Amino acid sequence: MSAPIETDVVVVGAGPVGLFAVFELGLLDIKAHLVDILDRAGGQCSELYPEKPIYDIPGYPSISAQGLVDKLKEQAAPFGPTYHFGQMVESLERLDDGRFGLTTDHGTTFRCKAVLIAAGGGSFQPKRPPVPGIEAYEGTSVFYAVRHMESYRGQDVLIVGGGDSALDWTLSLAPLAKSLTLLHRRDDFRAAPHSVDQMRELVAAGKVRLVIGQVTGLKGDNGQVTHALVKDSANQNIEVETTRVLPFFGLTMKLGPVANWGLNLNENLIPVDTEKFQTSANGIFAVGDINTYPGKIKLILCGFHEVALAARAIERIVFPDKKQVFQYTTSSSSLQKKLGVL
Repeated sequence: MSAPIETDVVVVGAGPVGLFAVFELGLLDIKAHLVDILDRAGGQCSELYPEKPIYDIPGYPSISAQGLVDKLKEQAAPFGPTYHFGQMVESLERLDDGRFGLTTDHGTTFRCKAVLIAAGGGSFQPKRPPVPGIEAYEGTSVFYAVRHMESYRGQDVLIVGGGDSALDWTLSLAPLAKSLTLLHRRDDFRAAPHSVDQMRELVAAGKVRLVIGQVTGLKGDNGQVTHALVKDSANQNIEVETTRVLPFFGLTMKLGPVANWGLNLNENLIPVDTEKFQTSANGIFAVGDINTYPGKIKLILCGFHEVALAARAIERIVFPDKKQVFQYTTSSSSLQKKLGVL
C-alpha cells in the first residue's frame, strides 16, 4: 500500500455534480481528488445515455449527456483535479487530528479535511436477464447501454424490454440499423405513451418488428451473437436473427460501503441540512441524488446549487482562519486569473 494522498477534499463520485464540485471548490483554492467506481467521468450520463439530449440545463436549450460531461470537465480543468477511476471507497474513518482517512478497494488511501459525497444513486449495475450463457456475449455483441450510436449502423439489433429506455432506443436506432426487433413479454409497455405510439407507427410501416415473448437463449461463436432463441406468445420457439442485443431490464442501485460510514440514513438516502448540505457527521457533505431533505428534487441543476453552498461550508473547514469574501467570476480579477481568462 502506497503512502496516503494528502488533499483538502475527497469527492466521492465523478458524475456531473461531482465535476461541478471541483469548479466551486477550486474557486475557493480548495484542492480535490475524485474517486469513482466507473472507468470514466460522467456517472450515469456517460454510462447509460451519453447521446441522449438533456433539456433543463440553464443556458443550453439542448445538450447531450456526454456533451454536458465534457463541458463540466473543461470547466473543472483549470483546478487540476486528480481522478481515481475504477475504484470504490470502502472505508472512511475520523483520524485523531480531526481529518478523515479513506481507503479504496484498490488500496489507495487519502487524508483530507472534508469529504463530499456526490455518488448519485450509489453504485449501479444493469440487471442481467436470466438467459443462460449471456455472459459470453457481453461487451462484444450484448450491451446494457448505448455509448456510440454509429456502432449500431447496419446491424441487426434486438432490443429487449418495455420501459422508457427500450422504447427510446428503438426510436433512435431504427433509422440506423439494418433491422430492428423489439421484444417484450407482453403487448403492454411502461414507457411514455408518445414513445409507444411512435414505435407502433414504425411497426405498422414495417421499419420495426415487434415480437411478444421472452429470450430463452443465444446462439453464436466467440462472443458474437447470431440468433436469439425466443419463446413467443403462442408458446412457440422461434429464432430472431441479430448481431447486437440490448437488454433493458432496469438497474440495481446499491448504496454500497457508504451505508457503513456511520451516517444517518433514510431509505438508502443521506439526510442533509439545507444550509450546508452537511450530513449527520461534521465535515462530511452529500450533494445530488444521494441526499434527501424536505422539498428535494432530483435534478442535475439542483445538485449544482447544493454544491455551491456545500463548497462555502467546506471553505470554513479547510481555511478556518480565513475571512470569507464572496466574489463574482464576472467581476473578480483574482477568480478570473484562477480560471486562466486573464
